[in-house]
Amino acid sequence: MPQPKVTVLIDTYNHEHFVERAIASAIEQDFPANDVEILVVDDGSTDSTPAIVKRFAPRVTYLPKENGGQASAFNLGIPQARGEIVAFLDGDDWWQKNKLSVVVETFEKNPQAGVVGHGIIEIDSATLRGSSLSPEHPGYFDLRSDAGAQRFRNYMCFLGTSRVAIRRSVLEKVLPIPEALVVEADEFMSAVAIAHGGAYLLAEPLTFYRLHDQNQYQFREGDAPRMHRKMNSLASLEDALTVRLAAAGVSAAAVQIVVEPIHITAARMKLILQGGMPWETYRVERADFRLAYSRTSLGYRAWKELTLAISLCLPPRWFYRLRDWYSEQNLRRVRSFVGEPVPAAAIRDVPLEHRGNG
Repeated sequence: MPQPKVTVLIDTYNHEHFVERAIASAIEQDFPANDVEILVVDDGSTDSTPAIVKRFAPRVTYLPKENGGQASAFNLGIPQARGEIVAFLDGDDWWQKNKLSVVVETFEKNPQAGVVGHGIIEIDSATLRGSSLSPEHPGYFDLRSDAGAQRFRNYMCFLGTSRVAIRRSVLEKVLPIPEALVVEADEFMSAVAIAHGGAYLLAEPLTFYRLHDQNQYQFREGDAPRMHRKMNSLASLEDALTVRLAAAGVSAAAVQIVVEPIHITAARMKLILQGGMPWETYRVERADFRLAYSRTSLGYRAWKELTLAISLCLPPRWFYRLRDWYSEQNLRRVRSFVGEPVPAAAIRDVPLEHRGNG
């Protein structure tokens, strides 16, 4: 059997409403079918996902397993990939028709890159509204410098599952992925792969990323079980990346740049779920503010210090409930006079017209 150029690795769990669209988008690529193999790792689905996937045989290889999370799915699927390049796709997302041709061409033009990521189109299944998101500074980077680590931190959203492809020779240096990462395994995989091979970012949005109630990573506030799972995975991710990036030769300063936002997000979730001291809230939110923006006005900084002062007066759970209420009421307009800050991550966000979910 000839070796395919690309392996499409689809990970899925209870995606009976979405997985057919994901598989079809991989099959319908404007890329030679003989150069593509499609593997679907089913992480223990209990709905009709298995039956749907099996309908695509023999074009698609079905790999069932017990439920164990994203890392375990990758650890099963990656060793079975035969392609020179492995392109990852979640079972609830789908691709533009030219995704593989553009990605493969980018690898061929940039032999120094072990990873390719790109822009996305977010579709909210509840509202059917979408936005096209793309990096304002595409191109090559690696983790050999603090600037490269900063770029990874700003643009990780373009290097997650459904929008990342990695050379199989680089993936062999990444495995095994810690199975405690039931979510966030894609961030570990991409970070360690870039430490070994560098990355090229494309501005073009080649993936439709679906937001919905069953999403294991992006979910609405108040979902305590999923928040607990994500918090624990983030803590494991911070520990695992600290070790593996250092082992790959990434400097201590660059490692800190990569893991700091992970630490902050996990710490915030812990305060929301388990409570803590007001000074902990202040410290977490001040650190997040420092990372989030590259430039702020004097008026905005004064406004932020006022809101941070409120965090010192309230238990963490009360503070975050108040902040959620502030957001729900769209009260940010009351501070419009102080000006808008400039985000550290330069991302182009273009709202799209109302569209169906396909």
